[in-house]
Amino acid sequence: MTDKTDKQYLYAVARIRSKELLLLSKSDIDGLMNCKSEKECLRLLYDKGWGKTGNEDSEQILKAEREKTWDLMRDMVEDMSVFHTFLYQNDFHNLKAAIKQVYVNSDRNDIFLADGTVDPDTIIQAVREHDFSTLPDFMQACAKEAYGVQLETGDSQLSDIIIDKAALDTIYQKGKETKNELLSLYAELKVASADLNIAVRCIKTGKDRSFVERALARCDSLDLDKLTDAIMDGEEALYRYLETTEYADAVQALKTSSSAFERWFDNLIIHRIQPQKYNPFTLSPLAAYILARENEIKTVRILLSGKRNNISDKAIRERLREMYV
Repeated sequence: MTDKTDKQYLYAVARIRSKELLLLSKSDIDGLMNCKSEKECLRLLYDKGWGKTGNEDSEQILKAEREKTWDLMRDMVEDMSVFHTFLYQNDFHNLKAAIKQVYVNSDRNDIFLADGTVDPDTIIQAVREHDFSTLPDFMQACAKEAYGVQLETGDSQLSDIIIDKAALDTIYQKGKETKNELLSLYAELKVASADLNIAVRCIKTGKDRSFVERALARCDSLDLDKLTDAIMDGEEALYRYLETTEYADAVQALKTSSSAFERWFDNLIIHRIQPQKYNPFTLSPLAAYILARENEIKTVRILLSGKRNNISDKAIRERLREMYV
């Protein structure tokens, strides 16, 4: 796929411009923070047009907003495969869930995500029948290997690592193949963020080199040989290596906490995609809007959860993401 310069995107981008005006701003987030309770927050969100019925609970209202985003895209874009880079992660989540379900002989369906590129039933059937040829090419090898490991060793962690690595490799490869600047950037940052999270976890749990090498996924912005060496040498070595990369500013966040690092990286993605809203002849403003909405929904989820659990405003604010507008 290459960027199209046709009327389809011009019309869609014009619609997205009007939708961007409805995105939550920093002052909107401040308004939600000033609410005394989760219930009061929900009322304010209803007033801003969130939800569908006006009486949903927190999870229902967030789900409704996500559905609105994808319904809007389906209404404007004929070929939804242009957004698959955002959805592959759900496919691999469903593969993990299917392997666990079959392994323990369970029939739970509430563990599967609906928004993927592959029907969850297809994945379940492939695992149940040990016939992975019905899956897309990008899933077949890892599905077979991960299920084999689960079956032979019962090691769910190793099975998950195989799938997580395949997910990152797929997001990266498919994102770069689009030749779209925003999707390529998203793929780069998604993999780099995951690799750095893996690095910190491996240091804290004392994983050996073979485990680290199996878990890390390749990307242009990190040298995996140097990153692996740094992981083997410990936290300070990791920070020294990061100082030589474009993620030097992440060091302080990593030293603070994993949630601070995740916030830092989410904010980086928002900063890096903001210029894409000014490319009206491509799908980039649409893709940027999807990411902005996901960021907004994540921020509201954090805020609602904090209010529900009586967490201090200071602690909630430390986790809130920056807004797109």
